[in-house]
Amino acid sequence: MQYRTLGNSGAVVSNYALGTMTFGAEASQATSHAILDGYVAAGGNFIDTADVYSAGASEEIIGRWLAARPDARDRVVLATKGRFPTGTSPNDVGTSRRHLTRALDDSLRRLGVEQIDLYQMHAWDPITPLEETLRFLHDSVRCGKIAYYGFSNFLGWQLTKAVYLARLQGWNSPVTLQPQYSLLVREIESEIVPASLDAGIGLLPWSPLGGGWLTGKYKRDEPPTGSTRLGENPERGMEAWQQRNDNPGTWDVIGAVESIAEAHGVSASQVALAWLADRPGVTSVILGARTTDQLADNLAAAFLELSDEEIQRLTAVSEPHLGVYPYGPMAQEQRSRKIGGGR
Repeated sequence: MQYRTLGNSGAVVSNYALGTMTFGAEASQATSHAILDGYVAAGGNFIDTADVYSAGASEEIIGRWLAARPDARDRVVLATKGRFPTGTSPNDVGTSRRHLTRALDDSLRRLGVEQIDLYQMHAWDPITPLEETLRFLHDSVRCGKIAYYGFSNFLGWQLTKAVYLARLQGWNSPVTLQPQYSLLVREIESEIVPASLDAGIGLLPWSPLGGGWLTGKYKRDEPPTGSTRLGENPERGMEAWQQRNDNPGTWDVIGAVESIAEAHGVSASQVALAWLADRPGVTSVILGARTTDQLADNLAAAFLELSDEEIQRLTAVSEPHLGVYPYGPMAQEQRSRKIGGGR
């Protein structure tokens, strides 16, 4: 496991984080605790959850795990999120001071901690003035309820506006951004990645395996059955599955991933994760697991070293098609210069 600073902060986290959306839903408490134990034993120290995961059950499961292991709190960096509905009142949603005050206190209670290391806004709020949200986060840092804060699912302009507004006001600035990012979803490279690099923001990619597509479990023109999430509930998400299946580029990427995996004698998942963990700006890749076996396979990506040729092959075959303007050749040239550090 490698360790990197949490964005532009001084905190240090492992380059693979443990996502806990399955806790309390697809993984029981006993299984969830076994996953947490296995992750920490492998050298992982970054745990990510949210107040809406399993209606708060994910935070509660983590809280009970921490309570049963007194030394664990000092060993892990704990992240959670607030923003989405936690009740039926009009004020039980959003990034207003009123909602976040209660949401943060509830997360602290469920987790059984006095401070959350990284508190994240789960998505942009088009209603609440950004100044109100940022001042709340600054105040929460000042009073010790959170150590750092970040965002999830923000666009490039939203991130840049938040960063420079906070700096203008002399408030604590964000340190991270959680976007969807994988070999199958690279559109964030047009603006979000450059904006993050410009601000020194660390990226925490979610869905790094493209919703399971990069594991190799789906076959072309064969609707999923059996133990997959879609197979258990074929009506859920089948439209999205069909769109992905009908895109020839999907199978080009999967073919390259599987070919490289076979050459190394590893799983397709490990190849996809290793490529993503070394992308510019990425601090830590968020892994989701329903079982300890899934976790162990994913964590093995930390030991996989891809050659420059393999990285270039994966990057080329997964290059997103962004059109001619404004994200065509000129924008791509500017992006490569920013990422490479040249002029």
